[in-house]
Amino acid sequence: MSAPVGHHERMEIANETERKYDVPDGFELPSLVGTGGIRDVSGAQTHDLDATYFDTDDLSLMRKKLTLRRRTGGDDAGWHLKTPGSGNSRTEHRMPLESSENGDQDTVPAELHGLVRAVSRRASLKPIARLRTRRVETPLRDARGRTLALIAQDQVTAESDGKKQRWQELEVELVDGDPAILKTIEKRLLKVGARPAEGPSKVARAVKERLAGAVGQPKVRGPVFTYAREQRDALAEYDPGVRQGDPESVHKMRVATRRLRSTLKTFKRSFPGFEEVGDELKWLADRLGEVRDGQVQKGKLLAGVDGSGPQFAEAGERIRQHLDSQVERGRAALVEALDSERYLALLDRVDQLSSLPGTGERQPIKRAAKSLSKADALLDQALADGEDHELHDARKAYKRARYAVEVFAPGAGKPGKQLVNELTELQDVLGAHQDSVVARELLHELGPDSFWFGVLWARQEQVGKNTYAELPVVVEASRKTNLRKWMG
Repeated sequence: MSAPVGHHERMEIANETERKYDVPDGFELPSLVGTGGIRDVSGAQTHDLDATYFDTDDLSLMRKKLTLRRRTGGDDAGWHLKTPGSGNSRTEHRMPLESSENGDQDTVPAELHGLVRAVSRRASLKPIARLRTRRVETPLRDARGRTLALIAQDQVTAESDGKKQRWQELEVELVDGDPAILKTIEKRLLKVGARPAEGPSKVARAVKERLAGAVGQPKVRGPVFTYAREQRDALAEYDPGVRQGDPESVHKMRVATRRLRSTLKTFKRSFPGFEEVGDELKWLADRLGEVRDGQVQKGKLLAGVDGSGPQFAEAGERIRQHLDSQVERGRAALVEALDSERYLALLDRVDQLSSLPGTGERQPIKRAAKSLSKADALLDQALADGEDHELHDARKAYKRARYAVEVFAPGAGKPGKQLVNELTELQDVLGAHQDSVVARELLHELGPDSFWFGVLWARQEQVGKNTYAELPVVVEASRKTNLRKWMG
């Protein structure tokens, strides 16, 4: 059993936390009563599972730790897409067996196909392996009858590329117990001959030879290319969440596009021939921004309305309707963009630039230092002039500078990490100030003759004054000599 975290049309979304173990032939499950609060292990059930796994010819999904299958039998028969989570957790997207177009069992449902399109691109998804499993599933309950975890003893028969394999393994999945119980159970299992599974999944074991022969990642040379590849990977990682409307995924994918675009601009000598990619990344960032900006403004403005009394109700509803409409229009445009050939072409180009051999300028760290100096100068001028639009320009410059510093910060140790933190704090203060400017413009647009909109406008004006007053402190903190001297 997994904890449900969302629902998307016909799709269920859940998180699962489990550990897998290889066991020898004839392995017998030891008594777990008394282990980690387990008091009852009765009620085991046997299931016959039949799963067909889908991927591209070059196993692009599996190389990104994605597994896509159609399974019958058991309590959760259907289509399943598993994507990486944190630690031992994974996110599972589930759809009914009949979700395929025209009922074709070898056709992946469109919703699931969309979630992996950033990885599969234009390639077809085909059956790559069939796994039949005899599963004995035992609930592990505490004294109150609460199921802490499920332990599954699996006898597996796998067929792939005309070859057949057989093996036994165990899975221990967390249900309502504390995650620490997994470690406690593991100690008991290891004592009687179990060992951590060699592969991440059954299907990875079934197609092990094909995976070994799949095209690997080219060697990364230098921090600039390492950083570029990290942003490339982030685009694919957050794509599914963006398609499902997850605000945090929208935010993080937007940040990845900005980081990559900034990297291409700051270190352009390292990426000859990719000048147009920056414009395409801006196109994608703008689509993401149409959604994200409305979400952010809604949170900030309604925080000043909700709970402020009935006199603000009309103003709050007008704000909510306006921003909800903006976000919905943005989502429609964003989904259309993600389904477009233009987006796939952009991902192709990002793959190409992140796989360059690493040639370019000899000392790119000087470019990062120059970017930071430029941001300092813009902010000094903005503070001298007291102009909001100049502060906004300085904020954008600091964002580019921070991304450039991030490239080299891991190699600089504590000073590098602290400089990034201080620049982030400075950027956040500048961002909060700019948000207040945008909020005032929106409030004036929505209620130019309304007293209550005027009150909200005055509140945002005060936010602007407060954030402006915070700037000297965060500016000083970001310019400490000991934080910057590693940049030369």
